[in-house]
Amino acid sequence: MELRVLRYYLTVAREENITRAAEILHITQPTLSRQMAELEEELDTRLFERSNRRISLTEAGMLLRRRAEELVTLADKTEQEFKTGGEELTGLISIGSGVTAAVSEALPELLETYSQKHSQVRFELHTGTAAVIKDQLDKGLLDIGILMEPIEVEKYDFLRLPQKDVWGILMPEDDPLAEKSVITPGDLQSLPLIVNWRIVEREAKAWFGGSTEHLNVFCSYDLIDNAALLVERHLGYAFVIEAVAKNRQGLAFRPLSPEISNTSVLVWKKYQPASLAVQKFIELARNAYGA
Repeated sequence: MELRVLRYYLTVAREENITRAAEILHITQPTLSRQMAELEEELDTRLFERSNRRISLTEAGMLLRRRAEELVTLADKTEQEFKTGGEELTGLISIGSGVTAAVSEALPELLETYSQKHSQVRFELHTGTAAVIKDQLDKGLLDIGILMEPIEVEKYDFLRLPQKDVWGILMPEDDPLAEKSVITPGDLQSLPLIVNWRIVEREAKAWFGGSTEHLNVFCSYDLIDNAALLVERHLGYAFVIEAVAKNRQGLAFRPLSPEISNTSVLVWKKYQPASLAVQKFIELARNAYGA
């Protein structure tokens, strides 16, 4: 498979129309149709469901789309890393994270300082769950990750960041609990809860006195936006960190008492060669936060 053909394939998959894709790619429709037919023959599988007005992807086609996106992204990233501009450092640094205090405070400071020294380097910022970020780090699609602890770091080199994320409860601002300055375990007895156990279950067990089995867990979540939608509809009270609760209209955040908090780590893949631009970024982070 050639990268050129994979780029053609992604355009067809996006446009769902051979003629429109051919116009975008500035090639003839018969040429594009032939390339797609040869790709199906090479893979010995049917990639498209064809109709008069549009085409759609088969299950195998959707798998190829995901793989093609990864390959093309990695190829583009590699090309950027090898571009030079005389003596000036150039390249692209891809950083993945969730929304944490470290992302809100440490990352902008690092980007600002780095850009003052190396103005030709560009950044890509990706937001996702910890599982997605680690997967992309492992595949080489991301250079750097910022992940909330606890996290298994055996596969990564890491730098612990000083910013602390304080956990609390997100609720409608007109809820009676919003009148309190802090939330205690007793306040949540029998109330429907929306939780992210991946991060906070161990701490929550201790906070609730050793067990969470008696809790009324309405829903678990990965992305805070989903949890916030449920809170807006008065369907439950969400365990969240303060950083993601800011500027949410109609909602109130109250910290837990006793306090539960986590720190974050800046991570990069062990034994994976990094571009000079990435090496300089890691060096800057080490100098800023001491490791």
